[in-house]
Amino acid sequence: MSNLNTKLTNKSYQRLAGKVAIVTGASSGIGRTTAKLFAQHGAKVVVAARREAELATLVAEIVAHGGEAIAFAGDVQSEEFAKSLVALTVKSFGRLDVAFNNAGTLGEIGPTTDVSEKGWNDTLAINLTSAFLGAKYQIPEMLKQGGGSIIFTSTFVGYSAAFPEFAAYAASKSGLIGLTQALAVEYGAKGVRVNAVLPGAVDTDMYREKNNTAESQAFLTGMHALKRVGKPEEIANSVLYLASDDSSFVSGTASLVDGGLSINRT
Repeated sequence: MSNLNTKLTNKSYQRLAGKVAIVTGASSGIGRTTAKLFAQHGAKVVVAARREAELATLVAEIVAHGGEAIAFAGDVQSEEFAKSLVALTVKSFGRLDVAFNNAGTLGEIGPTTDVSEKGWNDTLAINLTSAFLGAKYQIPEMLKQGGGSIIFTSTFVGYSAAFPEFAAYAASKSGLIGLTQALAVEYGAKGVRVNAVLPGAVDTDMYREKNNTAESQAFLTGMHALKRVGKPEEIANSVLYLASDDSSFVSGTASLVDGGLSINRT
């Protein structure tokens, strides 16, 4: 760990040195962990979510470790929020290089024939429409400096595996893959790369809320070839790769970070 800390204080090692990044859904889980990792690697970070107190704590942690960060609380379903988030980023740090559009929800779960129209629409609004709105305002700023990297958080659900009673979640997250590909083709020649990361089960508050019994946790663990669920840090490292110039020839991908869940049959 000491060697890693030494490397992270070395500007030549930092993979996002000089870059400015937005992270949504940053108040907990994968978003929070990724925001901290971005800052460790030299990015100036704007963290966004609904929970203002949690964002303030995150910013304080980043600053205490020598990073730069500001927070913007609001609702990712709002187009005005997406517009204002980018405006604040550019006003504060002068540019935008990376956007991790990570905010999401499980949404209304249950038999598809019982899912309400509101539950369906809310799930799509948070998981899919918010990503579209984010990219809508992020891309023009990236184009001003010749490019950037956008990453969406999708999932294996509805892609390589499916669960009953998760129709709205699966549809919204699968839609992100289509959005990823469309944007990658539309803006790739102008230097904007767009990718989606598809985690397997990850040990977050959302995971524990849904899987609160030993039986359900054992079932999900067994689905993975690695026979364990992931850690937020493991997903964050994959997002860091896609955000950095190390992935300069990677665009339009649905990048599985799923512990072998997609190929496991044991």
